[in-house]
Amino acid sequence: MYKNSEFRYMIISAAVFTAVISVCGYALCGIAAFILLMLTGTVLTCVSVYFTRRRYADIEALNSYLVRVLAGEENQSILDQKEGELSLLKTNIYKTTSTLYYQKELLSKDKAALVDAIADISHQLKTPLTSMIVMNDLLKTEEDNEKRIEFLNTQSNQLDRMSWLIQTLLKLSKIDAGTIAMKPEEIKADELIKEVIKPFEIQMDLKNITYSQNDSDMTFKCDKNWTIEALQNIVKNCIEHMDNGGSLVINVSDTNIFRQIEIKDTGCGILDEDLPHIFERFYKGKNAGKDSVGIGLALSKSIITSQHGDIIVESKEGEGTTFFVRFYKTII
Repeated sequence: MYKNSEFRYMIISAAVFTAVISVCGYALCGIAAFILLMLTGTVLTCVSVYFTRRRYADIEALNSYLVRVLAGEENQSILDQKEGELSLLKTNIYKTTSTLYYQKELLSKDKAALVDAIADISHQLKTPLTSMIVMNDLLKTEEDNEKRIEFLNTQSNQLDRMSWLIQTLLKLSKIDAGTIAMKPEEIKADELIKEVIKPFEIQMDLKNITYSQNDSDMTFKCDKNWTIEALQNIVKNCIEHMDNGGSLVINVSDTNIFRQIEIKDTGCGILDEDLPHIFERFYKGKNAGKDSVGIGLALSKSIITSQHGDIIVESKEGEGTTFFVRFYKTII
């Protein structure tokens, strides 16, 4: 505190002013006035020094707090119940440091998630790449034309799988980064569901899967193309987990809060332990197929939530699974 030039100037000014006033009092009123003015000036100066020291001590405490925060120590409360400019400054500094600490935690979590995602992506790409390398080496020495065609078909399938995985990851990355602008439009429910089911008609015929839906003149306000992709990922998941002769039902309904698309299958169901994780990226439950990557439902969830909707799932092992895709009428 004493190193501060402003504080030294204040003390010197107070001493000089007290001396001058005291001398003037002595000259005008005698020794009694001199003593009274000298004592009054000294007391006022001491009181000013006391409160200034307290203010400097509070400022030094704030400085030490900021130094600790910058050093990476855990954020501690410095709030008090006093009034005044210094307390207001403490409040604002604490809000700022709390926000920065929260952002730091988010960045740490994002960094850990990125490391995990990179590891998962590397693993998912490594499997088809390894298979293709092996097939390529075999092609160099294989003379049987039928075997060569078989190897080429295998490579083609692996390339398709890699292409789908990369495209899906790019879509997820764009949604996460907020670079995709959803373009909501009014679309009839029947038209939307027809577009969703169309690519799976042959596959359902081959597996003797019966399909039904309720008739409705209801409309949904959503981005048509992205919503179709989200629903197709769900339908694909349902069909893959149904045996021959299964049943797929899609119904739409309307409530005061949301409009809903219900997709129900009679597949193998989802285990209770897997149910909370099915929308996590690269998560594969115990009932997942051998070629499952665990990313389709994650993409569906991101697409729907980016349109202020939600996906809820109910399932019972051995009986089937129901997905509820909801588009809320009011953003809360």
